[in-house]
Amino acid sequence: MFRFIVFLVLALNVYAQDLVTLYRYEGINSVEKEIENKLKNITYWQEYLKDKNVDFGYYEYKKFVLVAQKEQAEIALYEKDANDYKLLLRNSVIVGENQGDKYTEGDKKTPEGVYELVEKKVGLDSFYGPFALVTSYPNVFDQSLDKKGSGIWIHGMPFNVDREKFTKGCIALNNNELENLEKNVDLSKTVLLTVDNNFKKATKEDMSIILATIYTWKDAWKYSNIEEYLSFYSNDFKRADKTGFSLFSEQKRSIFSKNEQKSIKFSNIDVSPYPNSLGKNMYKVLMDEEYLSPAVKFYGKKELFLEIANNQVKILSED
Repeated sequence: MFRFIVFLVLALNVYAQDLVTLYRYEGINSVEKEIENKLKNITYWQEYLKDKNVDFGYYEYKKFVLVAQKEQAEIALYEKDANDYKLLLRNSVIVGENQGDKYTEGDKKTPEGVYELVEKKVGLDSFYGPFALVTSYPNVFDQSLDKKGSGIWIHGMPFNVDREKFTKGCIALNNNELENLEKNVDLSKTVLLTVDNNFKKATKEDMSIILATIYTWKDAWKYSNIEEYLSFYSNDFKRADKTGFSLFSEQKRSIFSKNEQKSIKFSNIDVSPYPNSLGKNMYKVLMDEEYLSPAVKFYGKKELFLEIANNQVKILSED
């Protein structure tokens, strides 16, 4: 009954009469399919995003965006505020001693990309200040590129000694500013974007293409359309375990050949512009996935790392 009400509300607010008529003659499943088709349409998303600020991404779950610019040695915190972003604070920071993106253990570089804040560490050596916020470096895309190292934190300054001018790769700021930052966020709803120089804002055009593609890709997956499904993957695709496109496609062809009936649903879709040192126009997608088939039941997170090239979305890595 709840499912019916949800779709009826959508019907009354989108293209009402057509969907109500469709429901009368063909039932709720046809209404659901029609709405799914609408979500695959770039024009729909362009209209949907028309009055929304997507400079720092499109978020259905996350509420806070941290943008760290290494060359400017600053970090800024933004909060989603209706259809816009509100600047909450901007602070000076110190970052890794060496310039460039992090690739190896001990290179003293601060990584570039998109990261979750996964933990607040307390009781540390006083060198790190009152606490540290642990980032998710290396993420799945980092691992696919064989990037090394770990322990990239946002932390404070030493209590009793002068701080050096650089870190070994972390982001450090004054203790009172660190405490103020942590008080203003919900860590589970915060995303960190780290960029070398001058953060490049996302565009509504890119965001519309991505959101429409997510639903088109999902349908190809749902209906075991293997050729269309694989067309969304880059030839350079790699998983965190270094599995490349060739082996990945073989595995998917074997699975899709069973032609099992599947139900796939996405919710809480977050799309972040992905700063990178590869010169690519990249985005990270993180969303909740519900996958049901005769053999598999999965409820969890789906993570995609995408490139937009020639107005097409290609998946570079996923988890």
